[in-house]
Amino acid sequence: MPATIRPTQNVTKQAIFNLLGHDMEGQEILELFAGSGAVGIEALSRGAKKVTFVEHDPKCVEVIRKNLELLGYEIGRDVDVIHTDAFAAIKGLATRGRKFDIVFFDPPYGLDLGKKALKTLGSYDILHPNSFVVVEYSKRERLPDLEENFHLVTERQYGKSYLAIFQRLSSPTSPNA
Repeated sequence: MPATIRPTQNVTKQAIFNLLGHDMEGQEILELFAGSGAVGIEALSRGAKKVTFVEHDPKCVEVIRKNLELLGYEIGRDVDVIHTDAFAAIKGLATRGRKFDIVFFDPPYGLDLGKKALKTLGSYDILHPNSFVVVEYSKRERLPDLEENFHLVTERQYGKSYLAIFQRLSSPTSPNA
C-alpha cells in the first residue's frame, strides 16, 4: 500500500460503529477515499448488505480487491470497487440511481477534500432520507455549513483527527437532489 495512505485508526473505526450502532444489517455503505477499505470491510463483517469502495490510487484498489477476495466477498454481488476519484464516483452513482444508508470518508488531509466531498454529496441524490455521512478530518480543516442538507449529529476528537457524523435531512433543498 502506498506510504501516503493513512488508514483509519482502530480507535476511530471502533468509535464510528459505537456511534452509528454495531449492527449494519441490511445497510448499503459507500466508502469514499477508501484507502485500505478497512471501514467498509468492518461494515461487511457487521452485516452490511453491500459496500461500495471508491479509491483513486490503483495500488490501493488492488489491496482492497485482494483483501475482499481473501475474506470471501464477491465483487459485483457483496461489494463494488470503483477505481476513480470520489467526485466522479458520486456523480456516476447518482446517474445510475444508487442510494446509500451510510457514507464514510477519510480523505487526505490538507487539501480541503472533506469540505468538497460534503458539498458534492449535498448536490447529488445518492442518500436515502435520514442517511448518515461520517467524515474523518484534520483539526486544521473546516467543514462547510450544510444546514440545508445535513444536521450535525456529533463531532468528536480522536488524537489529531476529528470525526463528524451528519444525518441527511429528509427533504434536501439542493437543486440536483
